[in-house]
Amino acid sequence: MKAIRIKTEFLADPIGVDFQQPLITWNCEGGVSQTAYRIVASSGWDSGKIASNSMRVIYPLELKSRERVDFSITLWDENDVEGEPSTAYFEMGLLQKSDWKARWISGNYIVNPVKRYPVDCFKKEFDATDVKNARIYVSACGLYELALNGKRVGDFVLAPGHTDYRKRVQYQTYDVTEQIKSGNNVITASLADGWYRGSCGAWGLKNQYGAQTKLLVQLEIEKNDGTRQTVVTDGSWAWSNDGERVFADNQDGEKVDARLVPTYSDKAKVTRHSVTPTASNNVPIREKETFVNPKIIITPSGKKVLDFGQNIAGYIKFSFNAKAGQTIKMRFGEMLDESGEFTQKNIQCATKKRQTPLQEVTYIAKDGLNEYKTKFAIFGFQYALVEGDVDWKSEDFTAIAVYSDMEETLEFDCSHPLINKFVENTRWSAKNNHADIPTDCPTRERHGWTGDAQIFVDTASYFFDYASFARKYLGDMCDGQRANGVFRQITPVGGIDFYMNAMDGSAGWSDAGVLIPYRIYKKYGDVRILEDNYEAMCRYAKFKIKTIGKHYMTGLPTGLSFKDSKKISNYGQSYGEWAEPTDVCAFAISDFINPHPEETTAYLVYMLRHMAEIAELLGREADKKLYEEKAELVKSGYQKLVETQKYSYDTDRQAKLVRPLYLELLDEKQTEFARKRLVKALDNYGWRLGTGFLSTPFILYVLADIDVEYAYRLLENEEMPGWLFMPKMGANTIWESWEGTAAQGGIASLNHYSKGAVCEWLFGEMCGIKVDENNTYIVSPKVGGTITHAACEYNGIYGKIKSEWKCDGGKNTYIVTVPANATAKAILPNGEHILSAGKYEFVI
Repeated sequence: MKAIRIKTEFLADPIGVDFQQPLITWNCEGGVSQTAYRIVASSGWDSGKIASNSMRVIYPLELKSRERVDFSITLWDENDVEGEPSTAYFEMGLLQKSDWKARWISGNYIVNPVKRYPVDCFKKEFDATDVKNARIYVSACGLYELALNGKRVGDFVLAPGHTDYRKRVQYQTYDVTEQIKSGNNVITASLADGWYRGSCGAWGLKNQYGAQTKLLVQLEIEKNDGTRQTVVTDGSWAWSNDGERVFADNQDGEKVDARLVPTYSDKAKVTRHSVTPTASNNVPIREKETFVNPKIIITPSGKKVLDFGQNIAGYIKFSFNAKAGQTIKMRFGEMLDESGEFTQKNIQCATKKRQTPLQEVTYIAKDGLNEYKTKFAIFGFQYALVEGDVDWKSEDFTAIAVYSDMEETLEFDCSHPLINKFVENTRWSAKNNHADIPTDCPTRERHGWTGDAQIFVDTASYFFDYASFARKYLGDMCDGQRANGVFRQITPVGGIDFYMNAMDGSAGWSDAGVLIPYRIYKKYGDVRILEDNYEAMCRYAKFKIKTIGKHYMTGLPTGLSFKDSKKISNYGQSYGEWAEPTDVCAFAISDFINPHPEETTAYLVYMLRHMAEIAELLGREADKKLYEEKAELVKSGYQKLVETQKYSYDTDRQAKLVRPLYLELLDEKQTEFARKRLVKALDNYGWRLGTGFLSTPFILYVLADIDVEYAYRLLENEEMPGWLFMPKMGANTIWESWEGTAAQGGIASLNHYSKGAVCEWLFGEMCGIKVDENNTYIVSPKVGGTITHAACEYNGIYGKIKSEWKCDGGKNTYIVTVPANATAKAILPNGEHILSAGKYEFVI
């Protein structure tokens, strides 16, 4: 038996991390069960042979700055046969403020916050000899790209990533041993505005974290004689901003004049930043899939448009020969309009004076071969409008997808082609909206909406190894938590229009601060994510408790008695259900001025129940009692609320029935009524999907609990609104609105993952794969509808589990494949089966 998929804090062989007592995990290959393990580390730690089937251990020694720990894992199988050792490592970064000898530097100019500036160019020359190894630690307020002796350092795109730079600035560590040569060496760095100073949010607000971009670089060279040479940013670095990138904005794009070469004619300015950089301890943003030889479309007006065949978040590269001064301009978008012309209308906010985001590249050529790749912007696009006087061919262009490099962990297939396509569309929208934070879309807003993140986290953690990414985002949420305990609706905060701050605390959005760590714990079994965030979660829960029965200035009468009104939450501005089909509940901005007592009260119960369970897990009995009591109180108020005329659950609005059923908020009589009323509501709507943002992920669970055929009937609906209507209409990502660009006056992204949250039902219910405790998966597939075959393979925390079923001749065949050292509890129509490692087939 051999250890595979070894990770430290859910990262494979990371360097430059700054955690203490990291969790080491692995999976097993070969054999049936692990009976013992031994870990031997270069630090001197030797676990000895530990009799255990656990595939996780906490590294027990205190770690120091720059320390590298190489370790091996040896396993013993069910026959006590010792296996071949597997090796891995992790390396610490700079753990103390005093480790940083570098100083923050900036361009040598006085910033006018109204102006936009070219990319800063920095250079430092140094001599090196007798190099044993070298590490470079880099951070920025802005976006940086570093080169050493003309070769790019690392492959982290949009470094150092997105945080609230006033609270936390990330740094990256790169092994540059092979890039340093004996003798003279040159470091060059480019520094752009990025999220720090550039456009943020739907309206492209500037200077959200600061007005002066800054760079921090520390190169440490360990020599063979044991001495260390350090090269750091300081006032000796050369600087100019006269290089080829005369404009770079992460949303609007780049303007490049390839004829320009930086002169480095001035010196950098030493500056300060109040935050000491910390490691992200997360996967990097990287270039991923490429799309070549795009189709050339000639529009009715004669314009040339490239179609790359897939809606992505990323950028472009091209290569062609040209004469100096020739120009090419490219604009990037998701669609063609009704007349077949390129458009950005669906992704832009516009007034008579300005439009944003521009998503464009303007390139002025030099003489001869021109090669370009975007550095400091990403766009959401499938189509690119190409204009200018350069002669070009389709093969000159490549589109490159860019997103956080999370390990993909799921494969899915079924007999319904549109369901398969919907799953792949969801996967793509998930990729396109994960650039260091989970965003709503890669075009207009690019915000870290907490509501989107919380409804999608279960689906995301099927598609990807999501633990490190989620942990980083929870850090962002805690950075943004208000003094009163409220988690924000959007985090990091950059780009939020001032009037939206009143929406912080919105039900289903701010609850992400509790629901995300809970769901990650359930998927990965790491209780530390609850321990680390517990105090922040408690501050939020206690704030929400204070809103029970509290008056809010825009609160409207509910029809409840005074006594019962003290048992609900009718406090705070909120989004309510959000984004129901327009013929179910048309969008109105005025809806957000008032509280939404039904949604808010329901989510308060839901959140408090989670807090009670978390408190019990952590041994906080007093907290558990408080949360349970308040949850029951508010539940009783909810049951009264839905009996009022205004908030009656005798309605065709599916969300108003799905929510209380899924969240178990009703008494027995009310539950029976709501189940029947939901079926009637679906009958009245032609079995089309009428839920909005919050309830869409719940509805199939509720229907399957009534009758699984109801769930399949809704799932397989191909009309609008419905999940399969999107791929049926040719979509290759998930739409923001059920109606696509026909909604909201045409302002609607085609690349939102939120409606794809239903995929968790496909993986966890249709195919039945769920994570349990103690190396165990539960497999409880649900057969139904017109589907004759479904299969899901999930590479979860305990290894790769596969569940498959087939319908043929009146019999169903169930196939379950269990990974080494795991157990599957298979719940099938003929009973419960406990399965060890291996492949099993049941014909029923």
